[in-house]
Amino acid sequence: MKESFLQALDNLRANKLRSFLTMFGIMWGIVSIVVLSAMGEGFQRGNEAVLREFGRNMSIVWASRTTMQAGGERAGRLLNLTADDARAIKTQGRLVSMVSPEIQRGTKVKSAYNEAAVTVHGVEPPYMFMRTIEVDRGRQLNWSDEENESQVGVIGWEMSKQLFGDREPVGEQVLVNGTPFKIVGRIRRKDQDSNYSGPDNNKLFIPFAVMSKYFPRPDAPAGSLSQLIVMPRQEVVDSLESTLTSRTGRVADIDWPLQREIREILARRKEFNPEDRYAISVWDTSLQTMFFDRMISAMAAFFRVVGLVTLALGGIGVMNIMLIAVRDRTREIGVRKALGATTAAIQRQFFLEGFFLTMISGGLGMLIGVGLCTAVNVYATLPIRFSGMVITWSNALLALGSLVVIGVVSSTLPARKAAQLPPTEALRYEM
Repeated sequence: MKESFLQALDNLRANKLRSFLTMFGIMWGIVSIVVLSAMGEGFQRGNEAVLREFGRNMSIVWASRTTMQAGGERAGRLLNLTADDARAIKTQGRLVSMVSPEIQRGTKVKSAYNEAAVTVHGVEPPYMFMRTIEVDRGRQLNWSDEENESQVGVIGWEMSKQLFGDREPVGEQVLVNGTPFKIVGRIRRKDQDSNYSGPDNNKLFIPFAVMSKYFPRPDAPAGSLSQLIVMPRQEVVDSLESTLTSRTGRVADIDWPLQREIREILARRKEFNPEDRYAISVWDTSLQTMFFDRMISAMAAFFRVVGLVTLALGGIGVMNIMLIAVRDRTREIGVRKALGATTAAIQRQFFLEGFFLTMISGGLGMLIGVGLCTAVNVYATLPIRFSGMVITWSNALLALGSLVVIGVVSSTLPARKAAQLPPTEALRYEM
């Protein structure tokens, strides 16, 4: 084993340029697999984190105008959602896990230290979970607040800074359009690039019952909501992929199960055609997650193929340099066979030489790839949808496994050719 390793080093020194080019191919292949796989993993995790900041596989439901006649009603009728619609979706929806009505309204909020224009949201407790409204101070809104119509609020991180500076906001009082509210929680700082009504860092959340009582929508009939937030059951999210792959037409023509169920429930209550997709608008974030995951998975697969192809080309280079080594050492092979070296011993030596060459190159490539990933994570300014260069065990094993396979394949043919040389032919060979 040691002799084979030293012989491989002698071959590298004897053919420096050719050896460098061969090793560069293997190194670049491993670097490609490590770096491109880490990049794909970083994008996937970054997107998952951004989507989680927005919410957990939720759907936002808005009422719109009908585009079809139904039940004697004309097309073009403006619909409005109410809290009773939210209750109906929760009780009648087989695919629904959680529902929260929501009213939002811009108003002035004043503390003892400052005042600001704030978007106030009236929501029920499930909303906090669905929208990942997580606190780093105090507590969340709960059902006791809702049932008792408690005048309490959870404030966004940026709004807390604006109204209270570096002071502790929990326990402080604010005036919302002149009505006193006690701050019971502060939202942790959220890195959010998706929203439907502004960043959560700049908001104030209060119980839905209190919002309905003191700050109803001034631009709609009494009891109207701004939107509904709906979370499907997990099995509904898990089935989206099969719904997509089993379609017969365009993706845009798919009537997704959750959207169809919501529309059917509201159609019975609002007397519009359940086939009228424009009457109710639904932004399903679980679909956004699925499509992005598919895109990232395809991109990651492409990156792996590029790396494997580059690695395979490097393997061809190793095979070539070992075939040249066999030709250059033909007389040596003849002498060794004449002195009693077995065919297996000759084959083992040349196989190990090629394998060592591949593994040395791959090891250097692995070190370079890890170094590049570390440098990006330490020194680069990363975008919000990118979690950095993430090297996973699966990708590391892929690179290592590919390297071993390439090493075995690229070393076998030269070793076999060397072992099959007849001693008499080898001794007569002239350079």
